[in-house]
Amino acid sequence: MPRRTEVETPDKNTLMFAQLILMLHGAAMQNMGKIKNPATDKIERDLTASQAMIDILEMLRVKTKGNLSTEELTTLDQMLRDLRLNYVDEVNKEGFAGGGGSAPST
Repeated sequence: MPRRTEVETPDKNTLMFAQLILMLHGAAMQNMGKIKNPATDKIERDLTASQAMIDILEMLRVKTKGNLSTEELTTLDQMLRDLRLNYVDEVNKEGFAGGGGSAPST
């Protein structure tokens, strides 16, 4: 019988961690209005809720320090960077929209 090559498969906790951070990332993007809410099929914005998701991901990064694989840490860092950039973009849009519809003069 031929010998099988050992392929490292992620354990249950690794898969659940990946699902958790993907879920939080998706919720943050949805709350920023970047993707539709699948329940309502509408774009909705709640920047406070989005900031909470970003804060939770940052807390996970701090609390799991030293316990993540290089791949997990890289993925989490990329997600945080992506969310922060998109959040700033949305906050800037809101600032212009809140001023009576016109951009502030420079």
